[in-house]
Amino acid sequence: MAQLASGVAVVTVRDGRDDVGATVSALMSVSMDPPLVLVSLAGAGYLTEVLQRQERWAASLLSSGQAAVASRFAAKGRPSARLLLAGTPHHRGEHSQALVVEGGVAALEVETAQAVPAGDHILFVARVLGVPYVESSLQPLVRLRARYRSVG
Repeated sequence: MAQLASGVAVVTVRDGRDDVGATVSALMSVSMDPPLVLVSLAGAGYLTEVLQRQERWAASLLSSGQAAVASRFAAKGRPSARLLLAGTPHHRGEHSQALVVEGGVAALEVETAQAVPAGDHILFVARVLGVPYVESSLQPLVRLRARYRSVG
């Protein structure tokens, strides 16, 4: 599967007083009517545990200039998402209260509709509640063969 290019996003969720997030490359559109997306997360991960408690979360689809943000959110033993975004423009989502990374190609706020076990992962199918921004003039960040790359 490393031979297939995929977009890179940061999924964030507010968990009480803290913020949790991780880099994902398994995010996809499921349906236009109603608007649904799906993210696949490791079943044993902390973000998965939090998403099973908190239904609303955000996905920031990163742009080609945001590889450093993707790397920070992919690091093992990472601190709070707020610390990872220090110095990076971001805001709290209106619908989810999750951190939304600015400067990407788009951002979504969603609410989990269904969590489906699939092997060692959990698939979170979520309804789109809002789209804080779309920036079609930027190039997306992609992951291909274990490296972050820009399109073009």
